[in-house]
Amino acid sequence: MADARFLYEDHELTFPVVEGTESDAAVDISALRGKTGLVTLDRGFANTAEGQSAITYINGEEGILRYRGYPIEQLAEKSSFLEVAYLLQYGELPTKAELDEYEESITRHTLLREDVKHLFEAFPHTAHPMQILASATSALATYYPDALDPMDRESVDLGSRRLIAKTPTMVAWSYKYRVHQPYVYPDNNLDYASNFLRMMFSVPAEEYLADRVIAQALNMLLILHADHGQNCSSSAVRLVGSGHANLFSSIAAGIHALSGPLHGGANQAVLEMLHQIVKSGDDLDTVIKRAKDKEDPFRLMGFGHRVYKNFDPRARIIKKAAEEVLTSLGVDDPLLDLAMQLEEVALSDDYFVERKLYPNVDFYSGIIYRAMGFPTDMFTVLFALGRLPGWIAQWRELLGDPAAKIFRPRQLYSGADTRDYVAIDDR
Repeated sequence: MADARFLYEDHELTFPVVEGTESDAAVDISALRGKTGLVTLDRGFANTAEGQSAITYINGEEGILRYRGYPIEQLAEKSSFLEVAYLLQYGELPTKAELDEYEESITRHTLLREDVKHLFEAFPHTAHPMQILASATSALATYYPDALDPMDRESVDLGSRRLIAKTPTMVAWSYKYRVHQPYVYPDNNLDYASNFLRMMFSVPAEEYLADRVIAQALNMLLILHADHGQNCSSSAVRLVGSGHANLFSSIAAGIHALSGPLHGGANQAVLEMLHQIVKSGDDLDTVIKRAKDKEDPFRLMGFGHRVYKNFDPRARIIKKAAEEVLTSLGVDDPLLDLAMQLEEVALSDDYFVERKLYPNVDFYSGIIYRAMGFPTDMFTVLFALGRLPGWIAQWRELLGDPAAKIFRPRQLYSGADTRDYVAIDDR
């Protein structure tokens, strides 16, 4: 592929074009400022690749998502979450022996130290679970000084496995504290999803057995959220990691980034929107008209995507799972009924079809989580639980790249020109 030519004043410069695996390409402008004194202005980094990655391929125009080359459709149908976590970490699907060893090592680290309970209990019962999770994740660094060196492969591997093992326990224990119930300890005889469900919803007074359909659906949801390229939270993880911060601190930054309503909080926003519609008493025609009206602040949450200009491939998979879960549980919930009606109307309306505003992963995931019994403010935490292996893989890839540099984006200064200090009495 030919180099890119850049014309500026009387100079013609060339910059190399770097080709990716899937026929995509990028112009390497790393020498731009040195040659011209210019920098690029790219708000939101929508046209900027920070680096090269071998983890996830996304084609938004065609609705393609692959982890390490494997189509998301195949992984969601055939894999376990821990198998996908292994794939993201190490680049290849594990053999039976490798997966057994990996699962066993995760199981061995699920327990939290007893005094971690005091951390949860320092928060108000009304605290948002994302803030609790970020704080607890950061605090883990103080408990495991043997896993803090970002340049030591064994330390990183140990820290990675501890995080994937302990995060479900942290999430469940923070929930139990918030609802004034006893903490439930991990059960090493259960699979990852079933163990998490048991820690979340069981009580000492009666036996708990995770519903097979729910456990399978949760496993699938975690897989679908496991990575999505260099999005807001993954960029936060990589940015903090670029300064050689430890894994726990870097992941905590990703959790904070995910907590925003424009990123991970979108699935919670979907349910809040449905509540708003029910409260307003508006019929579906009125809701759709309001969504089309640019002067109306109301927006349909869960439709459209920053990257996908086609149907989100994850949404196709989750839609089918949502129907299975709702049927299996026999759920009768007016909010869920409204969501399905809203989806049907939007998919048949020319306004949404022409603008490619298809239901996305956030629209369907919130519906399933509600049917499973999770409170709305925990939806983003479940997103974080699924995204954890991807964050770790992104962090490890950056730290293992010999060409990596500390992140230092430029800004185009547009403030006041030079001016002299004025004494306070003269202002």
